[in-house]
Amino acid sequence: MSRKEMSQVKHVGFLTLNNFSMIAFSNAIEILRMANYLMGEEVYQWSVITVDGEPATASNGLTFAKSSMLDFANMPDMLLVCGGVDVQDVVSPAVMKLITQASKHNIWLGSLCTGSFALAKAGVLDGYKCTIHWENMASLREKFPYIIFMEELFVIDRDRCTCAGGTAPIDLMLAFVHARFGKNLVAEISDQFMVVRARDSKDQQHIPVAARVGYSHKALVEVSALMEANIEEPLPLDELARLAGLSQRHLQRMFSHTLSMSPMHYYLNLRLRRARALLLQTEMSIMTITVACGFQSSCHFSKSYRTLFGYSPSNERRQHQHTPAIHSLASTANMMTASLDA
Repeated sequence: MSRKEMSQVKHVGFLTLNNFSMIAFSNAIEILRMANYLMGEEVYQWSVITVDGEPATASNGLTFAKSSMLDFANMPDMLLVCGGVDVQDVVSPAVMKLITQASKHNIWLGSLCTGSFALAKAGVLDGYKCTIHWENMASLREKFPYIIFMEELFVIDRDRCTCAGGTAPIDLMLAFVHARFGKNLVAEISDQFMVVRARDSKDQQHIPVAARVGYSHKALVEVSALMEANIEEPLPLDELARLAGLSQRHLQRMFSHTLSMSPMHYYLNLRLRRARALLLQTEMSIMTITVACGFQSSCHFSKSYRTLFGYSPSNERRQHQHTPAIHSLASTANMMTASLDA
C-alpha cells in the first residue's frame, strides 16, 4: 500500500466486540489524540462503534458510554475490529454482516488483537497477509487456509491492516501518522509517550518457541533455547545435536517438518533479528553488532541482513534515525506546561 493511500486515513472507526482488549484499543486511540494535540487541530477523528449501538464491555470490565452504530451514510476511512479474549464466542452473524457490508464501501478494514478472527470469519481476509496475537495464530492457520498469517507485530496488505494487540497498535497507528505527516510528528508523539522507537512491519512478535511449535516438541524447544543462549559464538550443528541428545539428521528433519527451514537457517534468522534490535535500539557500532551476533565478517553480516530485511545495516539505521522536531527553549517550556493538561 502506498504512502499516499495511507495518508488518506483521517477518520478511524473502532468496532468494539465484547471482551475487547482495552490496552490495544487505548494505545491506538491515544496516538490519534496526541497527533491532534501536537498539531493544534483535529487532524484525526475516531468513533467507537458496536453492532447495536450499546456499549461493549472490555475484558477489564470497563465500557464506553459514547458508542454508536456504524453510519453507512458517513463511513470512516478505516474500520478496526477490536477483539480480545474468547473472541470466537462474540463474533455473531450480526458482526459478520456488518463487516461484510463495510467491505463494500471501499474503506480500509483492519483489526486489533484478536479482531482478525472476526475479519477472517467474515471472509474479508482471504488471499491477504495478516497477523493476530501469537496465542491464536496456530489454530487460525489451520482454520483459515486461504489467509497468509504472518508473525509480525502488524501487517499492512493493500486495504487491510491487522495488528497483534498489546502495545503493537502504537506502532500501527504511527505508521499511518508517518505516511501523512512524516517522521518529525512520529518522533514528537514517541517522545510524549516515552516510546524508544516506532517499530515497523519488519518487527516480529516475540512468540515463545513452545507456543510456536507445540509443547510436545520438547527437543526443538531445547535446541532453540541453546541457540538463543549462544548468539555471540554460535554453536555448530553437531554440537547442538550432541547437547540435545539427537542425531544431526534427526535435528534437520525436526526443524524442516515443524518450522519449514533448516536449524542453521533458523539460527541465522535469530541472530539477524537480535542484530536488528541492537542496530535500532542502541548506539553500538555496526562492527560491534557484527561481532556480538556471531558474524565473522561485516561483509557476510551485511549480505545476510539485506537478504532478510531488504536493507543493508547502515541504510536501516539511517532510515530509522530519531529526528525530533526542533523547538525553541520558550516553545518547549510551553509544550511541557501544556502537556500537564493533555
